Amino acid sequence: MSADYVISPPPQPTIAVAGSSKVFPVRRIWCVGRNYIEHIREMGQDERLPPFCFAKPADAVVADGSTVPYPSLTKDMHHEVELVVALKSGGRNIPVAKANDCIWGYGVGIDLTRRDLQIASRDLKRPWEIGKAFDHSAPCGPLKPVSEVGHPTKGKITLKCNGKIRQDGDLNQLIWNVPEIISNLSEMVELVAGDIIMTGTPSGVAATVAGDKLECEVEGVGKLTVTIGSPLK
Repeated sequence: MSADYVISPPPQPTIAVAGSSKVFPVRRIWCVGRNYIEHIREMGQDERLPPFCFAKPADAVVADGSTVPYPSLTKDMHHEVELVVALKSGGRNIPVAKANDCIWGYGVGIDLTRRDLQIASRDLKRPWEIGKAFDHSAPCGPLKPVSEVGHPTKGKITLKCNGKIRQDGDLNQLIWNVPEIISNLSEMVELVAGDIIMTGTPSGVAATVAGDKLECEVEGVGKLTVTIGSPLK
């Protein structure tokens, strides 16, 4: 028996699958902060502190090739390119040795950040949602399954703004690798098929403005291109 909703349910957020008409349904988006040493240093933080996690809403996903409206309330939106991990299963207290078994595939994404609002919240010891979890804040390129790309542990991760390299790192610089991230997250919450994990950003984060073209790539995994548009009226 189908549910009798009092309003129409919202559409299911999805991410494209490369080379296919199929799509990946997104349940939750988990993000890892402070997972590359050079990014920790450029943000002026203590590199001895461990990485941590925060979330974005599933409907913050933006497809490859889209125009992302510049968000309200900020004059300092930053780009953060990241390896994206898409889960086909999950659980609680997943051992590191079994974490890769949960992965459907990989892609590349951008954690867009209203940096001024994030820093203001941090300084007041308030939650980060206003700086991180806004509309259109999670562009994601097409996913590729593990059967095609394996489980990448090294390879260039880059972001160009208007053709010029801004972020240029390597997956082998991750402080916590992907199995460790999955295992740690599963101690905090139950992970489920459809969960997306954005694994952290290398150094080179910077402000982006209306008209910028952002081109991202994770070597051997995929690409993502978005354009920053004007603010929504």
